Amino acid sequence: MFEKLEDQVKIDAEVLKRDCFGDKPSCHCVVAEPVHGDSKQLIGYALYFPTYSTWVGVCLHLEDIYITPAYRGSGLGKKLWQTVTQIALDMGCSRLQLSVLGWNKHARDLYLRHGCIDMTEAEDWHLMRLRREDMEAFVKT
Repeated sequence: MFEKLEDQVKIDAEVLKRDCFGDKPSCHCVVAEPVHGDSKQLIGYALYFPTYSTWVGVCLHLEDIYITPAYRGSGLGKKLWQTVTQIALDMGCSRLQLSVLGWNKHARDLYLRHGCIDMTEAEDWHLMRLRREDMEAFVKT
């Protein structure tokens, strides 16, 4: 795992397959394979899903971009990001949003260089999260 958070992953490949490619997908995935050769090896992916804002309407959330180590620095991550951005435009989305970990300066700089706004710095927005056990406790209060 690139984000150095292996211990926090709670799903497996089957759950991801169901959620992305099942009868009622809750997310979507763009995948990259090598251009040359007959290999069906996965070398990268971008996972995204639609969201909604009462301020601007339909939006798209880019959850993950992952590139295998051998292909990092090749421009593949940018190409996957561009593909998802085009999907957002085709859907009529008003914005594309994503999160990036603070330590990942390379990704932060890339996003900023291509027009992203760091909403924590610009407008003091903070991402809040309620984990499952906290959701269960909250609904009982």
